[in-house]
Amino acid sequence: MEPDQVAALFTRTDDTYLCARWGRPIVPVVFGVDDATLAVFKGAIEAVVTLANHKMDETDMELGANLMVFFCRDWDEMPEVPHLEKLVPDLVPLVERLKAADANQYRIFRFDEAGAIRAAFVFLRMDAHLEQVSADTLALSQAVQTIVLWSDQAFRETSPLAVVNDQTVLRPEISNVIRAVYDPVMPAVAHDPSHALRLSARIGMVQ
Repeated sequence: MEPDQVAALFTRTDDTYLCARWGRPIVPVVFGVDDATLAVFKGAIEAVVTLANHKMDETDMELGANLMVFFCRDWDEMPEVPHLEKLVPDLVPLVERLKAADANQYRIFRFDEAGAIRAAFVFLRMDAHLEQVSADTLALSQAVQTIVLWSDQAFRETSPLAVVNDQTVLRPEISNVIRAVYDPVMPAVAHDPSHALRLSARIGMVQ
């Protein structure tokens, strides 16, 4: 990928550049699904974490679990989740905004003192659209969108996934970017657009 293509993935709508990766092992937990769907989600997260050459763990010393995925049928269910308001400040106003926007998904990230990701919260409202998406595709999509802090407009026009021989896979160029972001020589967080030049160079070295 060219540097400008890489930069577009981390340049936000206010024209600021921000790329961050996880600074600790990922400990996922999924609420509101059956055991089969739970296994699909954990499998997808593990696959993307392995791609990034990052780590998973059984527990996070600070939070217990640090990647939490919540499924619901209606956004009004979210404030009823015990203790969720402690993890997500202003939960009720957030729910009202999601209802007003007729949103079916939302992600929140939390960061450590260095700016690396320390936690992520994913909310999925199973509306008519998401019900048409297979568990495999939905799981892979969310795993990809939480392994790195992408721009808020990174995948607005083009999905990070593709269908090959009736199987949903991660687009190769996005795989390359994820691996480059997690290269040990790269910083855990970057605010300067020149970071995209370095990412592009790392991608070129491994292709």
